[in-house]
Amino acid sequence: MPSEIQAHKDAYDLVLDAIDKGEYRPGDRLVEAELAERFGVSRTPIREAFQRLETQGILARDGRSLIVASLNHDQIGELYVLRAELEALAARLAAQHATPEEVRVLFSMIDEDRALMDQPERMSRANKRFHRQLHLASHNRYLVQQLEAVHRSMALMSVTTFQAEGRTGVALDQHRAIVDAIAARDGAAADAAIREHISSAYETRLRQGAGRL
Repeated sequence: MPSEIQAHKDAYDLVLDAIDKGEYRPGDRLVEAELAERFGVSRTPIREAFQRLETQGILARDGRSLIVASLNHDQIGELYVLRAELEALAARLAAQHATPEEVRVLFSMIDEDRALMDQPERMSRANKRFHRQLHLASHNRYLVQQLEAVHRSMALMSVTTFQAEGRTGVALDQHRAIVDAIAARDGAAADAAIREHISSAYETRLRQGAGRL
């Protein structure tokens, strides 16, 4: 049997993971009893997971109910500004500190992700794994924590940019440019490459938003 502490940790991670995978979308109502049954835990750790996620802005109040939060136009812009700065720092640090093994793993991930060109949801998950690996290559635990918070908020965007035509190929080419710079130990080039990547993703998201008007 898992300990009570482990059950509480697992409940938070399970709810967050379900949101991150798109199983619960912005605006969806979360019901404590339903999630407790789904994940096989008591309602207490689910309740505490809800409280933690509400504090982090992942969940929001809608009357007496809790729903998955959504981001407005300004919030999305603010999030991309912060993400660009933090990702650029991670890329510069990775150019200094990434091990040869970490660089090889990043290159291999790009090669493997080429098989997902026509699978936007799977590519979205692969993209998160790539960025997570890049963050770890910075070898700065506090930066990694901040980037994790940013990427939690990114899960509140209900549509992946990889649904846009041609986006996957462009993103993978940009990933290659980022890792090429890291492999060359060129922090300035890595910074510039990842800023271009984030800017391109933001522009794609803005176009998607405009298309839904």
